[in-house]
Amino acid sequence: MADSPKSEEDSFGGRVKRYARVGSTVGGLAARLAGGRVLGRPVDKAEHAADLKAALGGLKGPLMKVAQIMATVPDMLPEEYTLEFAQLQTNAPSMGWAFVKRRMATELGPDWASRFAAFDHAAAAAASLGQVHRAAELPKGGGDGRTLACKLQYPDMAAAVEADLTQLKIVFGIWQRYDRSIDTGDIHAELSARLREELDYGREARNMSLYDHMLRDEATVHIPELVPELSTDRLLTMTWLDGEPLLKFVDHHIEARNTVATNMFRAWYVPFYSYGVIHGDPHLGNYTVRPDGSINLMDFGCIRVFQPSFVSAVIDLYRALRDGDEDLAVHAYETWGFVGLDREVIEILNHWARFIYGPLMNDKPQMIQDSGDTMYGGRVAHKVHMELRRIGGVRPPREFVLMDRAAIGLGSVFMHLKAQINWYRLFHDLVENFSEKALAKRQKKTLTAFDIPMSE
Repeated sequence: MADSPKSEEDSFGGRVKRYARVGSTVGGLAARLAGGRVLGRPVDKAEHAADLKAALGGLKGPLMKVAQIMATVPDMLPEEYTLEFAQLQTNAPSMGWAFVKRRMATELGPDWASRFAAFDHAAAAAASLGQVHRAAELPKGGGDGRTLACKLQYPDMAAAVEADLTQLKIVFGIWQRYDRSIDTGDIHAELSARLREELDYGREARNMSLYDHMLRDEATVHIPELVPELSTDRLLTMTWLDGEPLLKFVDHHIEARNTVATNMFRAWYVPFYSYGVIHGDPHLGNYTVRPDGSINLMDFGCIRVFQPSFVSAVIDLYRALRDGDEDLAVHAYETWGFVGLDREVIEILNHWARFIYGPLMNDKPQMIQDSGDTMYGGRVAHKVHMELRRIGGVRPPREFVLMDRAAIGLGSVFMHLKAQINWYRLFHDLVENFSEKALAKRQKKTLTAFDIPMSE
């Protein structure tokens, strides 16, 4: 991209045009759906999903990120939508050097460049809300300065996110007019809250420090170190962690693949069962792998804190399915916030739960899914979707969005790696001495220390 101010204006102009195009596309789809209903014509779900994917893919902004999250939670969308949205990519066009200079001056002052030994003009990565530049710290004490990663937020993203969430509400409304299997009210509320939090780099900085604390005893998980004097509400500067994309490890020896999978499992679930905290975005771009199989965990914008009772219910449902204890299963679902449960609804929910918990039931090494299907959970999710539609639908609690996102996203990683692990042992190592009371005490102390609020 050229370095002239005009090229930057063109980029922002292009962004505005893309938002307008999405708005008109969504509006046209709504009109087409309404017309079809009036005239009695069935809606072609595959065509409708393809149109939405084309519109969202052109935007390459926050709404695209929402679509990717939705695509990785199979029970949230019908199969036609999941297949289309799964094709969306996260690589957005990066802003040019003129934009970067102006934004860095806004965040660190006009002499910002003098605060670095070096700063790459080209972005190392660009995503929906901002882009990352590689830089070098000024030498201290006669040594070499550290290599840094500078995460710079695009301008006016708060307004962009609000506009996208409005569009998302329209999309949800369109879908629910002809499929009431999933009530999306709480799903929209959850996605809205988490996306707004991702704009707060001060919060993300605290999340990063929180994860460094929670995983301090995990030698195989690495967290960047925050550089607070070079960080602001819209600029996050941290140490650079070298590593390779996970997909480069899929052809390694089985022992290496199992090591990576085990480290990923612990990176996500040690914080959850010990502190009630989960990283809600296991996207391939949010971590890299070192030659020894250890994990570099990055991007701490999408983090959720759960009530201790929610975490306890996760374990309760496991025990209920293992022991055939229907009363304990009902208790777990009600603790999570499901209402209006009857035997038929419980059995449908249990069908999905048995799929999620299945690998944890057998004390033996195995793949995360025996079928080898690359569409992780797709067939099970479709059956659950059809059954929920038949009985009139269900309203999933909002916490389920990121919980399912983590489980399915990690499951997909384990499928890519073809890992063969004793998942039963990994899980039981984490929950064997679980105490809801101890978790509540530990969580309160830790969140207070790092100034992290409980997720709404």
